[in-house]
Amino acid sequence: MQGILWLRTRERDNDLQVTRLSHPRMVKILEASIESGKPVLMENMLNNIDAVIQPVYGRAIIKKGKSRYLKLGDKELNLHPKFKFYMHTKLSNPHYPPEIQAECTLINFTVTESGLEDQLLTLVVKKERPDLAAQKEELISANNKYKIQLQDLENDLLRRLSEQEGDILEDLPLIENLEKSKVVSTEIKEKMEVAKVTDEQITTNSEVYRPVANRGALVFFLINDLFRIHSFYKFSLDSFVIVVKRAIDIVAERMRPKKEEVEKGSDEEGEEEEKEEEEEPEMTPGTLKLRVSNLIDQVTYEGFDYTRRGTFVKHKLMLATMLCFKI
Repeated sequence: MQGILWLRTRERDNDLQVTRLSHPRMVKILEASIESGKPVLMENMLNNIDAVIQPVYGRAIIKKGKSRYLKLGDKELNLHPKFKFYMHTKLSNPHYPPEIQAECTLINFTVTESGLEDQLLTLVVKKERPDLAAQKEELISANNKYKIQLQDLENDLLRRLSEQEGDILEDLPLIENLEKSKVVSTEIKEKMEVAKVTDEQITTNSEVYRPVANRGALVFFLINDLFRIHSFYKFSLDSFVIVVKRAIDIVAERMRPKKEEVEKGSDEEGEEEEKEEEEEPEMTPGTLKLRVSNLIDQVTYEGFDYTRRGTFVKHKLMLATMLCFKI
């Protein structure tokens, strides 16, 4: 369901219309969206696709002058240029006819172990080192901005050159614009190089927590395979992410009282104590290693505890054994 969540967020401002083939007003929603330019999401498709929507994904477009029409049933609908059509299936291995594969872009949002590991790493870093996570997000945003600026410069230059008439060397505004574009382009590339170095430093600091993410992904894919033992065993990724967050919070709480006890034991003035509480002490390599070890153990235990509560008694020992073998 991560693909759907991403899509809903992406098209939120465009008034995304969500429907299903079984919905009684499905055709009406589709017709209205085609003419008004609203994106449509067709949820929970099965292997069989209704012939009613074939003209939409098949692009049965009729051109009349400057206008374009889409023939849907016995109606010719005025096709809005902003109309988009998304189809979604929960099937893990769908088999669609070749014509659908040819007409549509098929995107696989199925979570892989390495992909989940990267997601969990981001989650752990956000919880443990929010400063690094914030830096990373700012860096991604800045890099995207730089890429867009470079692309805009390139497009503007190509447009000016294509519209140029006569000798280019005699067109002073064009030459001045070329010089300006070159300076801006150089500045952007220098900023991107600096950002690249910063990104490498953030990645190095974040990689310390990868063993935690690796263990989380290992546990999830173990419990995700339990349906082979019994069809009752279906576990949600969203629920498992909550379990991982709980494990991180437990470790944070467990390690925090020790620091507070030390602070309370010292007979210093109230203001100094407040300053000490505000300042987060930097972790030494030894403390960080212990923290990561505790996180790995807690994620493993919480994942096992969450799973065993939903399994039959006869399968609990099997679950524990499989987890040991995986580790």
